[in-house]
Amino acid sequence: MESAELKIGQVATLSEVSLETLRYYERRRLLPRARRTAGGFRLFTSETVERVRFIKHAQELGFSLDEIGQLLSSGNAAQCRNVRDLLTEKLTEMDKRMKAMRAFRRMLAAHLEECERELGAHGQAAQCPVVTIKHAESNN
Repeated sequence: MESAELKIGQVATLSEVSLETLRYYERRRLLPRARRTAGGFRLFTSETVERVRFIKHAQELGFSLDEIGQLLSSGNAAQCRNVRDLLTEKLTEMDKRMKAMRAFRRMLAAHLEECERELGAHGQAAQCPVVTIKHAESNN
């Protein structure tokens, strides 16, 4: 099946990135070199949109462009092992961040309960326990 050819502006719009971002990705070889028209306009395949979306999603998850380049490189078993190792490392990092976020969420939930208790007990005269704790900590 023939893939549709898209101009750089169309790819940018569909993948929600700037034209300069697409040019940069192309220079970094994260995107295959675009075919050029006789007038010099870049023509990308529709698969480029999915590739750009993958790059952006990977960046949001903490992957560097160098790491994304490793993920996107196709190839031999050595490259596959490198990708496997990179993914293992990233999953470990994500697990640590998620653990820290869960602990922080528990702390925020406890602070919320303290606020609710204080407001329930003292109404308009309530002293925010979280602010009181933070103020006391900063004076030490």
